[in-house]
Amino acid sequence: MRETLIDTLRPLGIALGAAVVAILLVQAVHVVLLRVGRRSAFLTELANKAHRPTQWVVVLAAVYFAVRGSADEADWRHTFLHVEQLLIIGTVAWLVAALLVVAEDAALARFRTDVPDNRQARRVHTQVVMIRRVTVATIAVIAAGVMLMTFPQARILGTSVLASAGFAGIIAGLAAQSLLRNLFAGLQLAFSDAVRLGDVVIVEEEWGRIQEITLSYVVVHVWDDRRLILPTSYFTEKPFQNWTRTEAALLGDVMLDVDWWLPVPEAREELRRALESTDLWDGRVSVLQVVEATGAAMRLRALVSATDAPKLWDLRCFIREHMVTWLRDAHPSSLPRVRAEMTSAMPLHATLTGQTHTADGDARVFSHSVDGRARAEAFTGGEREH
Repeated sequence: MRETLIDTLRPLGIALGAAVVAILLVQAVHVVLLRVGRRSAFLTELANKAHRPTQWVVVLAAVYFAVRGSADEADWRHTFLHVEQLLIIGTVAWLVAALLVVAEDAALARFRTDVPDNRQARRVHTQVVMIRRVTVATIAVIAAGVMLMTFPQARILGTSVLASAGFAGIIAGLAAQSLLRNLFAGLQLAFSDAVRLGDVVIVEEEWGRIQEITLSYVVVHVWDDRRLILPTSYFTEKPFQNWTRTEAALLGDVMLDVDWWLPVPEAREELRRALESTDLWDGRVSVLQVVEATGAAMRLRALVSATDAPKLWDLRCFIREHMVTWLRDAHPSSLPRVRAEMTSAMPLHATLTGQTHTADGDARVFSHSVDGRARAEAFTGGEREH
């Protein structure tokens, strides 16, 4: 009994010692990387993000080899080592994913999105994020497959599955048709440059910004802080507006209805003064045109420009308010009005003389005259001589 207990505790003690040594070794490397990383942001991020998975991998590996070499006669050896294998596979996948994330973040650090001209940076960010999601999903699938292959029963099952792979592939393809369509649509969006993170778009009559792109859906941050969730296939199958695909600068118009008495050149000068008084205008476009002059009013269109969509919206509201105030104060007679002319239905001389009726012959088309009776016979088929 004593020898059995010793045989059990000795491998566990060796494994515990190996784990302690592994922890101390990983911690020492971590401290060295942090000190060196004071001059390198990459090493600092590597030390922070890869520290925990590296620690688990090294400790589990040390325990595995310690038990494998010292517990040859133990009954629990096989089960313990099998569990260790599963844990090591999982932590290795975790470490590989962490290293890929560090590498991707280092690549993204070279492309800043907080600058005015960030179209190329947003394109790279979109592609890297999609690559990250695909690689993490691939690593997880591979790790799960390797774990299953450690079971003898799974190997037998894998052989039978391969034998019926054709039928299973058809069933899986039909079942995952929507998922695969969205998956490939996400990859197409990332590398076709049709839409990027941060793009200003109009979808489903909503104006918003692309906040997140995943392998299955896209999140649009609407202007009023709502979130519009759309499948990625939506952006490859339906039309949508992208206001920042080539550049963020945009043109916008302000429509005004005014009376015909308004001096248009003076209004054009007032528009220029208003634009020059605000920092919302980028200085590119200032145009005022009469686009319609029918009925009782003229329609003016003020065309203005701004560096991006939010500034353009505020600029249009500012110009609209300014021009309305200017019209009211400087040219109140030019505000839109409705004109009506009051006239009598009867001739003026008839009203004055009291002759408020006309002769019957002047009021009828088909009677009371020779010509009238002839017209009546032509339309009614009057008597004909035989």
